Amino acid sequence: MSYSPNSEPIGRIVGKTLTNEFLFVSKKEEHPPKYEYVSIKSKEKVRDEIREVEVLAQVTEISSLSEVYSESYDMEHLERIHEAGIEDANVVCLARTLGYIDGNEILVPRRAIYPGNEVYLASDSLVEKFFSYPEEEGLKIGYLISRPRIPVNISVKGFRRHLAIIAQTGAGKSYAAGVLIEELLDKGATVIVLDPHGDYVFLGTSKDGSRYSKWDRIKVFRNPNSMGRYDQSMVGNLSEYVVKFSELSTEEICRICGIQERWTKIINAIETSMAEINKEKSDYTLDDLMEKLRERGDENSLNALRYLKRMEKLRVFGDYTTSIEELLKPMHVSIVDLSGLNDATMDFIAYKVLEGVYSKLLNGEFDYPVFVFVEEAHKLVPSKKSTMSSEIINTIATEGRKFGMFLVLITQRPSRINSESLSQCNSQIILRITNPVDQNAVRMASERMSEELLRDLPGLNVGEAIIVGEVTKVPVMVKIRERRTMEGGADIDIVSKLRDARDEVRQGRGHEEFIKPGKMFSEV
Repeated sequence: MSYSPNSEPIGRIVGKTLTNEFLFVSKKEEHPPKYEYVSIKSKEKVRDEIREVEVLAQVTEISSLSEVYSESYDMEHLERIHEAGIEDANVVCLARTLGYIDGNEILVPRRAIYPGNEVYLASDSLVEKFFSYPEEEGLKIGYLISRPRIPVNISVKGFRRHLAIIAQTGAGKSYAAGVLIEELLDKGATVIVLDPHGDYVFLGTSKDGSRYSKWDRIKVFRNPNSMGRYDQSMVGNLSEYVVKFSELSTEEICRICGIQERWTKIINAIETSMAEINKEKSDYTLDDLMEKLRERGDENSLNALRYLKRMEKLRVFGDYTTSIEELLKPMHVSIVDLSGLNDATMDFIAYKVLEGVYSKLLNGEFDYPVFVFVEEAHKLVPSKKSTMSSEIINTIATEGRKFGMFLVLITQRPSRINSESLSQCNSQIILRITNPVDQNAVRMASERMSEELLRDLPGLNVGEAIIVGEVTKVPVMVKIRERRTMEGGADIDIVSKLRDARDEVRQGRGHEEFIKPGKMFSEV
């Protein structure tokens, strides 16, 4: 059903009204559901003239009141009331005003909304205007929860102030990120994805298992030392990501090892050792540098050696360095698969990739905007400690938009992410969150997240989200659309996997291979 602005009223405003919310009484059988959109006529001062405008509002709470069916009566009394056919139930709805349209602008009401005014179901055309953008700008993220026939687009321009995708495990945050990556690629974007769990490695594959239409614009990079969540044959368009040790600068080595700038004698010992090795050979390894420090044997060299041992945890070094140009291409998605690597290696690769991308944009060596998706952001930019990648992520959060580098931080634990980085994300896509500590972190990070919206978070179903900030004209509750590409991060179906295990044992092994009752383990 498409609602017309000339439809019959569904209620009347009652009681005290505010510019941002009002109560209205609706009919018992015809009241709108929670999250539905309604409209009211109001008078606003527009360009020095008082005009009648149509204000859009969203139902946020519904209550039913009765004086006859009172909790002070016992069951017998209530039954007699029911048998007498007495009905006095009143349905009262609380609605939050979203604004009214003036030209291409959405404005917030500033004048009083009067009790007694009629309330209508908002027309589809009015609702759609609030959530539409020009084709070049809009990214189709999904549909309205209350009206699934109406698509919701978010603005790619809103990414200039960065974005956070926040949800508890299993609520659909990686799925939503996959939808955004599909949309950005369609728009011609350059996308870098830091993927600690292999959630995005199937973006080049359609849901039916065939090649995605833009598969040749999507590449997965993986270090050869990674065990990887998925086998190479399953991933497809796969390339190596490696770093040649001898191409690291003294500064990078010291940063990796935690050697502070004021420890000049230790730094000098490393620098001198590297220079001596370079006279012998241009290609050298970590082992070569450590051996040179042992040979020198002085106190500063041996102190440097102790710090360099930390680099032995990094399983990333190869015979060459993967060029950042391989990841940084117009209309291209590069997924850096970090699954199967230890935390130190993961952190180093994230730092190396982001530092390389940022340097290219800073120096004007890449002409197009770059969107960086950081999955499990609370691990790479945590609140209580510093990592190698946290410094560059914080830099991108505060300075990146000047050079066309935009962050998308994805996390299920916003309370554990660096507050400085999270607060720079002026837009949020927030799916289901029930943890009070994480809800409070969202409250602190988002200026656009009202208490009413926060209360709605635990009630969201999987795949439903609240979107606020620069990417949308007004806060919107959306059902994320279906992806065109295959998801890599879905949980396994435990029940079916256990059934498969039983079937494999029954079909693949004879009963004589099982341990018979009473048989000793020593006899098996």
